Amino acid sequence: MITYIKLFLIILFSALCSLLTLFAAAVDRTFYTYFLITKLFSKGVLIISGVKLVITGLENIDLSGTYVFVSNHSSQFDIPAVQLAAPVRISITYKKEINKIPLFGWQMMLGPYIVIDRKNADKAMASMQKAKALMDTKQISVHIFAEGTRSKTGEIQPFKRGAFYLAAKVGYPVIPVTINGASSILPKGKLNIKSGTMYIHFDKPIPANRLNTRQDEIDLMETVRNKIIENYLGA
Repeated sequence: MITYIKLFLIILFSALCSLLTLFAAAVDRTFYTYFLITKLFSKGVLIISGVKLVITGLENIDLSGTYVFVSNHSSQFDIPAVQLAAPVRISITYKKEINKIPLFGWQMMLGPYIVIDRKNADKAMASMQKAKALMDTKQISVHIFAEGTRSKTGEIQPFKRGAFYLAAKVGYPVIPVTINGASSILPKGKLNIKSGTMYIHFDKPIPANRLNTRQDEIDLMETVRNKIIENYLGA
């Protein structure tokens, strides 16, 4: 019963924030207002759900810098947690099916987020170009869930190369982000929101300005994955 009350409140709150971000994205193409609202949205969702957020590693981030953030992914709560925790503006990649959700999907299309169509190589490349443009012209960092989808078990799955291909193209440092506690709050395939604590750790930036070959990207991918595993508590 408590989960359904939380879900009802989250849906109402999401609809309100989606309306605000739709308007903000339409009138303010710097996206300054848009990101303020996403912070409000993320904080509200966590408060409604009874989720506390503990953030470490902020000293590793230069607030004037632009980065490719790469993290593990096991829960829908990863997105609001990362959005709230990040001290810089971040664009999050998302699957194209979300575009069909009224208000919520529409504001993501109009906003600075990056839709990924894994079945269409041309569209996937266009997404990479949009990410590069956001980073180069607006100094907006990009966050990618390197596993490609949520882990069913909570354990860290093999990474996909997309984040590291992007890193090679843009040359901005990669920051490994470890998310702990999300799968125990709302695991994939479950509809039972539990109160609890999530832990977000930002590791030191890893240079990505000398990735010249596919093997360079794979080596960086393994380095980032190992760093996330090193900080992962298994929940």
